[in-house]
Amino acid sequence: RVASLHTNGLPAVSGLRSPMSADGPPVGEVDLGDLARALRGDGLWFDIGATTIRVQSDAPALPAQLHRVYGAFPFRPSGGWADLHCQLMRPTSVRRWLRPKVVFRCDGQHPFDPFPADSPLPLFEWGCNWMVGSRLNHLLLLHAGALERDGLALLLPALPGSGKSTLTAALSQRGWRLLSDEFGAYDPSQCGFRSMLKPVALKNQSIDVIRRFAPNAVLGPSFPRTHKGTVAHLAAGPEAVARRGELVPAGAVLLPKWTEGAPLRMDRAQPQSLFSSLAFNAFNYRVQGGLGFDAVVALAQHCPGWQLSYSNLDDAVAAIDALWTEVRAHHRAGHPARGTA
Repeated sequence: RVASLHTNGLPAVSGLRSPMSADGPPVGEVDLGDLARALRGDGLWFDIGATTIRVQSDAPALPAQLHRVYGAFPFRPSGGWADLHCQLMRPTSVRRWLRPKVVFRCDGQHPFDPFPADSPLPLFEWGCNWMVGSRLNHLLLLHAGALERDGLALLLPALPGSGKSTLTAALSQRGWRLLSDEFGAYDPSQCGFRSMLKPVALKNQSIDVIRRFAPNAVLGPSFPRTHKGTVAHLAAGPEAVARRGELVPAGAVLLPKWTEGAPLRMDRAQPQSLFSSLAFNAFNYRVQGGLGFDAVVALAQHCPGWQLSYSNLDDAVAAIDALWTEVRAHHRAGHPARGTA
């Protein structure tokens, strides 16, 4: 049974997931000493939309790094429900002093090798992605960038190296609301996408590309010599944080591919191609079973899709902006959008 959609093409979305109550001041306005004390104590709670993460840490470098890239999130140093719990702690052995490291722990597991003590943020980010990808199986988790405009979600499923995160970051700086750069979190029970709002992870040359594209973007420090090269994180903006509890109907699917020097090309993707791309790029497609199959079929059948080849970010963003008028018309009229050659 294919997931039901309204006759106008929009998913049957109902209800919101409200963020935790009693918001504190933004993390970016909190004294670093208070952040450090909270992390060493009960921890900090981060409601990222689809889930809430509690983190505890004694890593001296982490408060300043969170202050920078989670600056728009509310400061919540105690209480409330958290779905996921983790700790980033310094080892208790002599290596704590000789070669300072930080270890990620979750429910007694240590899924990653220790990181240098001055680099807890990328360890936290990868650890959070690991927790989400392995535990939130009530959602169909697509490896995709996700953004919102005009009440509809744009999904960018892609393999690593396709320019997904760079394009997602660029769109988030040009009037699109960021939902996630890593997870298209589709809720089959509500037929809509939920935010999985965290900083956008940029790697290697993409860091300078975004700095040039959006000079006022809030980026954290660069971390060299990770297993993915140099990594930096783009902070989510205040509007994205404030609206992270909203459920967003599916709008369109874009299959991006960055190729150096390539001219811009936008080609209509057929539903069978969309189905293959969505299913292949789902973290938990097999775990979801028939529910996941139905969800992917519904998305492929009811969302217009395109394949995008690009090398210039400004050209790609302009093309997507122009395409969105057609996407809105498609969902208002309830018939497929035209192909673009």
